[in-house]
Amino acid sequence: MRRLLVFLVLILSVLGFGLSSQAKQDKIKAAFLYVGPHNDGGWSQAHDEGRMYLQKHLPYVITSYSESVPEGAACEKIIRDYIHKGYKVIFGTSFGFMDSMYNVAKDYPDVIFEHCSGYKTRKNMGTYFGRMYQVDYLAGLVAGMMTKTNYIGFVAPFPIPEVVREIDSFTIGVREVNPKAEVHVIWTNSWFNPVKERSAAETFIANKADIIVSGCDSPASIEAAKAAGIHAIAYDRDIHDKFPKTILTSRAWNWGVFYVKVLKEIKNGTWKSNQYWGGLETGIVKLGKFGDDVPEKVKKYVLKRAEQIKEGKFKVFSGPIYNQQGKLMVKEGQELPDKDKLSLQWFVKGVIGSIPH
Repeated sequence: MRRLLVFLVLILSVLGFGLSSQAKQDKIKAAFLYVGPHNDGGWSQAHDEGRMYLQKHLPYVITSYSESVPEGAACEKIIRDYIHKGYKVIFGTSFGFMDSMYNVAKDYPDVIFEHCSGYKTRKNMGTYFGRMYQVDYLAGLVAGMMTKTNYIGFVAPFPIPEVVREIDSFTIGVREVNPKAEVHVIWTNSWFNPVKERSAAETFIANKADIIVSGCDSPASIEAAKAAGIHAIAYDRDIHDKFPKTILTSRAWNWGVFYVKVLKEIKNGTWKSNQYWGGLETGIVKLGKFGDDVPEKVKKYVLKRAEQIKEGKFKVFSGPIYNQQGKLMVKEGQELPDKDKLSLQWFVKGVIGSIPH
């Protein structure tokens, strides 16, 4: 009898070990690289919220992250360290990680790489972004109808096409409802620098701006607007609840829907490298809550436009569109092609500022 019990214990132990090993094999380890602190209040925090959304909805995914990762070659070591620890999916959440990810992806064909906002791909490396310009345009409608001084200040990071596209689409919205309004630009040359962001906002305020638009990753410019008693439009996350009287609306990311999509495809064996660029209809980009001071008539106009964009009935970059010098860039009845949107390096009429080279 004792021998039988010992035998059964051994059998159960073996079976239990087998099930545990299988469970471990079914897990997928995904690593995230952030350019700023995971709780920066903006870009990196939005990605981290997407990571947590992923963990909540797909229990078979194990995630980890590294924050304040240097852009450029310095991040290669961090990526390789994750791979050596068994991570099979790497998400690089900043444009400056592109070349490093591209280099490492060549050495590890069995690892899947997803790079945010870039353009380089491999068989095992895709890119992803959202059509935030659609939301920028909607926010521009709000600003155009709410400004009284017709001076709007846009605090911008780097003069890359992504940011130029945001400023242009925002201004298209502003000028649609208020042709007299101007959008002034100051470059901080940094994604996350609260001191520079606040300084830029204060410069606009001194010049009679009554709306500050954040294009950077900290809430510093929003805080400056609050201190001055004027309105602001946020970026990255919906922060209405923190600034209900200051915020008119937020241009917000919802990265979690994309992360769940990718991990489901990997689990099912259907993932393929592509260049994902989802719009309002996918949920990856969204307009945040309207501020307490936004009238119903403004909300109604903006939400109607949002539905038209989702249904494909309205295109933000439809002509006629003129550049700063008054030259016709997009003819009436035509739309700026995606390839030109992705390489945009000119400002539309109504933007006050230049694009450094």
